[in-house]
Parts: sequence; structure tokens; C-alpha cells
Amino acid sequence: MASRSTCQSLRSSLRQCRPTCEYAGSISSRKSSIRQISATASRLEVDWNADKSERPRWSYTPEEMKAPYPWKPQSAMKSWTTNSDPQKLDRFYVNLLGEGGESVLTDEIKWLAITHKSFDQGRRGFNDRLAFLGRRILTLQANLALVSSSTATQTQTPRNPKDTRARFEHPALNGLKNLSDAPIGEVLTKERLATLAKTMGMAQIMRWQPRMPDKLEASGIDVVLNTCLYAIVGAIALQRGGAYASEVAKQKILKPLGIS
Repeated sequence: MASRSTCQSLRSSLRQCRPTCEYAGSISSRKSSIRQISATASRLEVDWNADKSERPRWSYTPEEMKAPYPWKPQSAMKSWTTNSDPQKLDRFYVNLLGEGGESVLTDEIKWLAITHKSFDQGRRGFNDRLAFLGRRILTLQANLALVSSSTATQTQTPRNPKDTRARFEHPALNGLKNLSDAPIGEVLTKERLATLAKTMGMAQIMRWQPRMPDKLEASGIDVVLNTCLYAIVGAIALQRGGAYASEVAKQKILKPLGIS
């Protein structure tokens, strides 16, 4: 009797454990079926001649995102064509960053960094957030260059002779007055940065839609050029790191402007 009762208790305990074991087995099989996330790029090169369905999402605008008809009459006077040649884009990055500049960023980010929000109604993404980061990096490097500039220190405005107060002197503080004598807004003006960007050929490859194609200056081309230039620095910081982006800002942007 004792052995029979023992067997019955074992059977009942097995019945209670069986659903748990089956559930555990289903969890293990489910975990094995989950696709692991890969850090490698899924597509190294984009075949621009392939069908849109075979190309990555960022390289075209899906038809589903477009209205079946234009919401306002199309004017031939306002037609504007942007660059779609990846080789032309690569040549610009080589001009700006030097040899190998076309491989610093991925294809998607190279296009995103030079895409303004006015292009295609922003349906392919735009560079505002990259420009926000890039502007902070470029401003920081410009301030550091001004503080350590011996030329700016020698041309500081003289002290007021009526001020007889004894002030604290230290070699490390000699360059601080440079920041007030030459505010960053007067050093990194949009005109200077836009001129540099035009010299590198950015005006021919950036993607935007001017309000008045026959009057680019009035449409704000300088602001768009500044935004794209900042966005490239921000994109490099996210993909290559802050040290790499800071070096690019100093050598490729500030140095040609005479700030070093």
C-alpha cells in the first residue's frame, strides 16, 4: 500500500510539472528562432540602377508617401533639379575631407548630411539634428583656437587706464580676453562658411528646394550651405567619434578660414 501511494503521488506531481516543462521547451525554441542583431552593414554598396524595390529605403521616396495629384499648380519657373549622382557626391567629399573622404561615412549618411528639410518635403530624412551637433563641435574648436591664438592675444584691446584695480595674472588666462574681443558670431559668420562650402563644390551636390530658383541668395542658400557643413561634422562625430570630428573641424574648416 505504501508503494502504491508513493507511485500515485509521483504521478500526480509529474502531471503538474508537465505543462511547465512544455512551456519551458517552447520558450527555448522561441529564443533559438529569434534573429540576432548584427552590427555589420547589411548592404555595403547600393546599385542605383536596380529597381526601387531592391534598393534601400533611404535612396528613394515610396509612391505611397506621395499624393495622387499635386496640391498646387506646378510652375515651370520654380522647377529645380538636385544632384542624384553618387560619384559626384563622392568627389565633393574628397575635396572637403581629402583622399579617402568618400569612405568616411556610409552611403546613407553621406546623402543625409547634405539633404535639407526642404527637399522632397522631408520624406527621405534631413540633416537638422546632425547640424545641431556639428555646430556645437565647430563652435567649441573655434573657441579653443581663439583662446590659444598668440596673434589674437597680441592684438587684444588695451586695458582702460582709469582702471587701477589689481587683477589676477596667470599665463593660462591670457587668451580669455580673445573670446570677448572676437565673438564667435563674428568669426564663424554664415558668409565665410558659405564661401568655403561653395569653394568645395557643395552648392552643386546638396539637396534642397529653393523658394525662388532664380534668386538663390534671397532663398537662403547661405543658410542651407551652413547647415550642410555643420551636418557633415555632426555625422562624422556619430560615426567616427568626437576626436576624429574635432580634427576634421580644425584642419578642414577652421584652418582654411585662417582660424588656428
